[in-house]
Amino acid sequence: MNLFGRKSAREAVRPAQGKSSTRAAAAHYLTLDLSRAMDLAAMLANSRAARFIEIPDLLAGLYIYEWDRLSQYWPEENRDQVEEMLRDICQISPQRWNYWIAEYDAQRKAGEPVSGWKRFHKTKAVSQAKGLPTPSVGLKSVLDVAEVVSPFRDPRRDLKESDETAVPVLTSECMLLCIVKFVASATGRKLAESGLDTVQLERAVLDPKRSPLR
Repeated sequence: MNLFGRKSAREAVRPAQGKSSTRAAAAHYLTLDLSRAMDLAAMLANSRAARFIEIPDLLAGLYIYEWDRLSQYWPEENRDQVEEMLRDICQISPQRWNYWIAEYDAQRKAGEPVSGWKRFHKTKAVSQAKGLPTPSVGLKSVLDVAEVVSPFRDPRRDLKESDETAVPVLTSECMLLCIVKFVASATGRKLAESGLDTVQLERAVLDPKRSPLR
């Protein structure tokens, strides 16, 4: 599928060339759901004393916080096997999975909303000085491509429709699609081989009815 007439993700994402590069200053917003998944990914990386948040860490966050919604993109009869595969990819013990699922359930029972299409947060840089993990090169590539793929832009800035500097809004579906289809990685290959319906997923990513801004 052609990404609504824009450059392909591979062409649009290039290394920044000097301080004047617009890519160097690129920013994005995350939906509330994706923000929670990213926070969990950072905690998982920190729990193993890693310097970087890897793609499998994000996948773990998406699985724990978003499986009820994202599971629809796999055949129902394959979902148990897919869950086993996801736990294997993310390399987390059953005890740790149970801990995070319990935390998630506790937040839900306490009344904290667990989904939020209408709310989103601006991504904040994580301070290396504090020793907290930051996105790896691979995860940065996924974020960069997602900025290109996402059709949603922050409406609060007074910019012309043709202005490419409008801040993109990233969703969980968009990140999953970019991991599988637009960024080369072992994780993406395993997901592609798991029966994931990438055609349905891509339609959902580009569907304006699913805009987090509605």
